Amino acid sequence: MEKEFDRIELAKSVALLWNPLTDEQRQLFAENISVRSLRRDEKLYSEGVVPTHLFYLLRGKVTIAREGLGGLRQIIRMVEPGAIFGYAAAIDGGNYRSTAVAGSDTEVLQMPISLLFHFIWENSAFAMLFLKEFSSLLGLSVERTMTLTQKHIRGRLADSLLQMRVKYGVEEDGRTLAVYLSRDDLAQMSNMTTSNAIRTLSAFAQEGLVAIKGRKIMFLNIDELRLISERG
Repeated sequence: MEKEFDRIELAKSVALLWNPLTDEQRQLFAENISVRSLRRDEKLYSEGVVPTHLFYLLRGKVTIAREGLGGLRQIIRMVEPGAIFGYAAAIDGGNYRSTAVAGSDTEVLQMPISLLFHFIWENSAFAMLFLKEFSSLLGLSVERTMTLTQKHIRGRLADSLLQMRVKYGVEEDGRTLAVYLSRDDLAQMSNMTTSNAIRTLSAFAQEGLVAIKGRKIMFLNIDELRLISERG
């Protein structure tokens, strides 16, 4: 569902995309953006579909996943507010190779892919922004591959929890993860079965590393979690 908004003020608030543009391009940007609201578990785009927009997460959570062998769902990326996504397939010239789903009540800004290409072709500073984004995502992909293939279960789960803390932060108490994760999400992020994720998270709680209240996770010993992640 799209919603009404002050185009200029919203466009200015998206500094990542706004700052590299010229005055003329900023006007085009403000005229062509829209805001889409999604409910939890609502799809933003689906695997196999032709990309039509670049997305910027304003608030909420978006999970990008891909269906693997046997229909198993593998989380590729958890998008945090302030991040751009959904454009790589368009630049590559293909269809989406993953599916993006809202993990909570979510709002995304969307910009037509045609305008993205227009800015890239006309503005070298804007094009450089996306070179940096691709480089960053490639680095994160390499790190994630190393984590999922070389670390044991405890190291993988500790790594996933720490990543979520960096991406989404904590609540006012300074300890509780500011996003609710299902055990399935944690398992998929950590490349393990849900039962293993539940057992390992329970072990972390028994060791005083985290506290669990339903879907809320509170960090009690960050240093030890980091050691577990580093040791693998």
